[in-house]
Amino acid sequence: MKKVCVFTGAASGINTFYRDAAYQMGQMLASRDLGLVYGGGKLGLMGAVADGMLAGNGRVTGIIPKFLDNVEVGHKGVTDLHIIDSMHERKAMMYDAADAFIILPGGLGTLDETMEIITWRQLGLHQKPIIIVNLNGYWDSMLLMFQNIIDQGFMHHGHTGHFDQVDDLDSLMDKLDVIFEGEEATA
Repeated sequence: MKKVCVFTGAASGINTFYRDAAYQMGQMLASRDLGLVYGGGKLGLMGAVADGMLAGNGRVTGIIPKFLDNVEVGHKGVTDLHIIDSMHERKAMMYDAADAFIILPGGLGTLDETMEIITWRQLGLHQKPIIIVNLNGYWDSMLLMFQNIIDQGFMHHGHTGHFDQVDDLDSLMDKLDVIFEGEEATA
């Protein structure tokens, strides 16, 4: 089973659209028989993605550090919940378990995970697909920041090729279908 790692917020934000979209995305992933790897929380968009997967009978692997288990409230209903020691261990386990990465709206933790996984790809540490889901233009400022970094000479324009960007869930699913069909054809 192919697994996607979803980086997203432990909060729901002020617009219920994001929570609804996260839940729907979980259902869509489950309908494609893809597994979910995520930060293990029950709250916010993280919890919504996991709940959508579970509602679609999907397989969900959560990975949460002990110190966050009470803050982000570890999701005890997932298929596998790993309670580990550190954020570094969490990220390493998520990265290792995933075949692709999806970025939904989130806060500083989501930004941290996004920057690290893109940087690792830039450095050649992996070649796994990364897809930024820019729902309602949520990531517009980050994408503009990337362009400014390029314009100022701190990043090569080709480095934006290390990730894809879509604006809605249907486009995300189309992209995943192409990615995973292509991998099956070469396996």
